[in-house]
Amino acid sequence: MTDKIALHYIDEALLVVEKPTGLLSVPGRLPELQDCLISRLQAVYPDALTVHRLDQVTSGLMLYARGKQMQIALSGQFEKRLVSKRYEAVLEGLLEGESGEVTLPLIGDWPNRPKQKVDVELGKPALTRWRVLARDFPAQRTRVELEPVTGRTHQLRVHMASLGHPIVGDALYDAAPAQRVHLHACRLAFTHPVTGEAVGFVSESPF
Repeated sequence: MTDKIALHYIDEALLVVEKPTGLLSVPGRLPELQDCLISRLQAVYPDALTVHRLDQVTSGLMLYARGKQMQIALSGQFEKRLVSKRYEAVLEGLLEGESGEVTLPLIGDWPNRPKQKVDVELGKPALTRWRVLARDFPAQRTRVELEPVTGRTHQLRVHMASLGHPIVGDALYDAAPAQRVHLHACRLAFTHPVTGEAVGFVSESPF
C-alpha cells in the first residue's frame, strides 16, 4: 500500500513522507474517496495521525505524528506558524519582478466548491510570499518558490491566479489543462517535539 510513498524520515515520534500528486491527504466523504495517504500509512504504522494537509493535486513533503501526544505538539507548531514551508511551482506567463507578496483575503466559493475566492470583506487574512527562480521565455512560464505564511485552503493556487499567472495545469483556477498541477511541497522545517532540535527536509521538484 505504501509502495508509491517515499519515506523521508521515521522515528518513535513522527513520520515525514512524500505525497504523490492525485492522492488525497485524508478520506473524502464519498465511499470512492476513502483511499488516501493517511489510510495507507496507518495500514503500516497504525499510530500515524494527521498534522496538516496538501491538496490532492499537490505533491511533496508531509509530516505525520505518531500518537495523540505528538499530534498535539506538532499541530501546535503549525498553529503558531513555527513550521517553515516552501513550495515550488511553475506559473503560466512571465511574472514581473523578482519577489513579492500577495495579501488578498480568501473564502470558500460555495456555489462552485471546492473553489476558493478572494473576498476583501468576508475573507480570512492570507499571506503568500513569492520569489522567481527562473523564467522559460520560449514556453512563457515562470518557476517560483512560494512561502505560505498563512495556511488557507488553495491559498497558493488562488494567490498566483490573482496575479494573472495561474499554476500550470490548475484548470480549477483557469489554467490550461496539463498532465498535472505544477505545485510541489519542496521544503519542510520544524522543531522535533521530543529532542527539541531543528530538523529540515528537502524534496526536489518532479517537474
